[in-house]
Amino acid sequence: MVFRKPPDGGWGWVIVLVSFFTQFLCYGSPLAVGVLYLEWLDAFGEGKGKTAWVGSLANGIGLLASPVCSICVSSFGARPVAIFSGFMVAGGLMMSSFAPSIYFLYVSYGIVVGLGCGLLYTATVTITCQYFDKRRGLALGLISTGSSVGLFIYAALQRELIELYGLDGCLLIVGALSLNILACGSLMRPLESSGSPPPEKPCVDKVPDQYFVYHEKGKMVEENISILEKGYVDEKCVNNVPDCKQDSILNKNVLSSINVNEKDTYKKKVVEQTNFCKQLAKRKWQLYLTYWKETVVLFKNKVFSALFVAILLFDIGGFPPSLLMEDVARSANINEDDYYMPLISIIGIMTTVGKLILGILADFKWVNTLYLYVTTLLMTGVALFAIPFAKSYLTLAMLSGILGFLTGNWSIFPYVTTKTVGIEKLTHAYGILMFFAGLGNSLGPPIVGWFYDWTQEYDTAFYFSGFCVLLGGFLLLLAALPCWNACTNQGSKLPPNTYSYKVASS
Repeated sequence: MVFRKPPDGGWGWVIVLVSFFTQFLCYGSPLAVGVLYLEWLDAFGEGKGKTAWVGSLANGIGLLASPVCSICVSSFGARPVAIFSGFMVAGGLMMSSFAPSIYFLYVSYGIVVGLGCGLLYTATVTITCQYFDKRRGLALGLISTGSSVGLFIYAALQRELIELYGLDGCLLIVGALSLNILACGSLMRPLESSGSPPPEKPCVDKVPDQYFVYHEKGKMVEENISILEKGYVDEKCVNNVPDCKQDSILNKNVLSSINVNEKDTYKKKVVEQTNFCKQLAKRKWQLYLTYWKETVVLFKNKVFSALFVAILLFDIGGFPPSLLMEDVARSANINEDDYYMPLISIIGIMTTVGKLILGILADFKWVNTLYLYVTTLLMTGVALFAIPFAKSYLTLAMLSGILGFLTGNWSIFPYVTTKTVGIEKLTHAYGILMFFAGLGNSLGPPIVGWFYDWTQEYDTAFYFSGFCVLLGGFLLLLAALPCWNACTNQGSKLPPNTYSYKVASS
């Protein structure tokens, strides 16, 4: 498939709209799982660490499977993957309404819903990057706000549905809403070159057709020969009986020679198909080897290597507040009458604002998006250190707003990845980075929950979370400093097809 130049508009805005609603519908419930988390704690009576696995798997398993998701989008396209994933998300949510135990939720809500969300996220980001170049930061910022708006709305919606229909009814209704993803996915038209010739039919499909034509022609020739031979033999038999016997023997010899030729031709066709299958398997193996070689080349880029460490540590420490902030307020004995708005809703609306503002900033030429991303990491670490000192709803609400705004750096993360490795390697590199992000998402909330089960307070857990995020930010800053680039490039050259951030951004 040959892609033409990104139009930076036109049908691209339709892609942005449907990608926004896709992320809204699929990520609304998993990101607002903090509301369900409290209900599951009361329903199943398990520990905080064990119960937190449900939400962490839902948000992490899709990212863990990002390399597989990237391969699926590259092989089948964004539209089929989006439609298939819509069924997965809706089915997983509806199955979760019948969960008899927390372990059933690990599969239905954690794995099925999480994997569907991962496929949808990869599909929306990939097709948006294909349609936009100059306005890519704005486009990615707009579509990524869909999940944040979903977090804001679903936090209040799920709480209201639980009060009206119970936990099971809430999950059934939310699952039914997710079926609208099918309509959004059907509008994700691939960006193809209009003047490109249609793809040739693969050789593996051509061989049966050619053999079929050959077989039909051979059959017709055999019928004609048999008719002529029959008339000739009958005429001979009427005139002279000995000649008839002799001709019949000759005809048998001719027919046997024809059968031998047919067998040789058929064997030849079988050998050709066997060789083709061997060559196809050899090419597939070469593609796998090329994939791993390109992966090694990516990790030789020190900025990319620091980026995967930073995203891993950021998700270990930065994701738990969006899942556990409601329980943090309940553990601090804050009166529910003082609640003006759920803390999760505050995180959601401020994440939307952060994604928009940071996405717009990324489009300015004078803004270094890598340094902007590092700044958000360092500020997130400081805000996490401040959570243990917040003992009122007002201070927790302020910290929730700050953390939500800084979490909006997800909108510029694909932008940073593109500038680091180039658009040609975006799908490959982004899949690897999302794998480590999913690992952090999966481990972060259970670790914080285990800290609480161990110490019966959240202070130690958030000190640990803040340290992880700060460490990742400092490592990425060190790798991106120009002086470090100068020191490491004096004695060695970059390997081929590898890009430093400074070169790619220029």
